[in-house]
Amino acid sequence: MPTEDEAWTDYREKFAELYDDANYGSSVQGRVMQAGHRLAEKAYDTNVHFDRVLEIGAGTGEHLPFVRHQFLEYVSTDTDAKALGVAEQKLSQHSGGSLRFELQAGGELSYPDDCFDRVIATHVLEHIYQPHLALKEWSRVLKDGGVMTILIPTDPGLAWRLGRHFGPRRNAIRQGIAYDYIMAREHVNSCNNLIALLRHYYPGAKESWWPLPVPSIDLNLFVVCHATIDKRKVTP
Repeated sequence: MPTEDEAWTDYREKFAELYDDANYGSSVQGRVMQAGHRLAEKAYDTNVHFDRVLEIGAGTGEHLPFVRHQFLEYVSTDTDAKALGVAEQKLSQHSGGSLRFELQAGGELSYPDDCFDRVIATHVLEHIYQPHLALKEWSRVLKDGGVMTILIPTDPGLAWRLGRHFGPRRNAIRQGIAYDYIMAREHVNSCNNLIALLRHYYPGAKESWWPLPVPSIDLNLFVVCHATIDKRKVTP
């Protein structure tokens, strides 16, 4: 069995140190990435309340500052302990409900059924080899009527490919990251396929696109799906 190569191992070990600068380092690129997080929270203002919120693949904690709704508990999870450490330090001054940071694998959560009111996964589903099973697991821990929010990049759409070439790719190469190789390992699901899965499993879900309000992966950079879970219907 082949062993991991040096470029991949080095990237994963330094992920917590590299991620923020590689993706949010430049002013233009940072604003674009922030627009995706903002899009995911546009539907829920300060008048909305979710008791318990679970974020899958929270990484270094980039998403929580964009959450506007009220909550009692927000659980940030990831498989990378270093990244969670960065998130905990970064969000230590966050006001609102209580925060927890836990090591969890998104495809096999340790939580019981029906225990969260909202699940958030931003820039996660494109990294998972069996996304349909991840969706099933995320649906499992949601209460009936709970909301699943998925944010994915429109990779390999034209706008995303162009933006990536002139933005994060240059940034990453400057830091010595084998960007094209890493993306080949990281983005294992195309936006087209993920949207097909989401539309099949959650036909009543609401979609939002950015920057244009048209459902096109070639004209946009991000798409958000908000799915309300109905436990009476077949889940993934």
